[in-house]
Amino acid sequence: MTSSSTTIGGSSATVSQSLLDTMNGTSSSSSTSSSSGTSGTSGSDLQNTFLQLLVAQLKNQDPTDPMDSSQMTSQLAQINTVSGIANLNTSLTSLSTQLSAGQNAQAALLIGSTVLASGTTATVSSGSAPQLGVQLTSAASDVKLTITNSAGKVVNTLDLGAQSAGTVPITWNGTDASGATVADGDYTVSASATINGQAATATALVASKVQAVIQQTDGTASLSLANGKTVALSSVAGIL
Repeated sequence: MTSSSTTIGGSSATVSQSLLDTMNGTSSSSSTSSSSGTSGTSGSDLQNTFLQLLVAQLKNQDPTDPMDSSQMTSQLAQINTVSGIANLNTSLTSLSTQLSAGQNAQAALLIGSTVLASGTTATVSSGSAPQLGVQLTSAASDVKLTITNSAGKVVNTLDLGAQSAGTVPITWNGTDASGATVADGDYTVSASATINGQAATATALVASKVQAVIQQTDGTASLSLANGKTVALSSVAGIL
């Protein structure tokens, strides 16, 4: 492919077409960059190329017939903006990394603590049941927590009545509806809520001890619980 050049001003000085194409973002530049793989495309590279072109124009233009510099000024401002955005992205990436590291350090302080997190399985051991709870996105006129055994039979229903939005801790003493202690084992917990007779969103919560902190691929922290579940740090509804 034959390289071409452009005359600037009245002094017959020329600037290579590739330099002009780089600044104008034409297909010629794109194809050259793709084929060579060496042309700079960052905001800093484009800014340096633009400045070379601007200096060449100022040195070689005809004083009696100067070229319009308003477009070049506009392009320089745009290139500065691109460069600034690139620097801002770098700063935000660094800040995100620091925040993730800080979050992991804070999560490590929870190891050994008991937290309330979304769950559906409550394990009764030696007649002792874990702390339960319900998380509501809005105030409800009636909230219930239903506990079912492994056979699918409802052993107890805890009616909490009207509750405000947020986390509602619940103490279940490990008994059935008649007050008798239930057998050791796993029980399914489900929450329901209504607002003036209409179903509302309610999430069952089960308490468990934090055993470890795990960093996910996106950099966020998750908690490994004693009940075998791994939950996001953001999903912890309470610390007991």
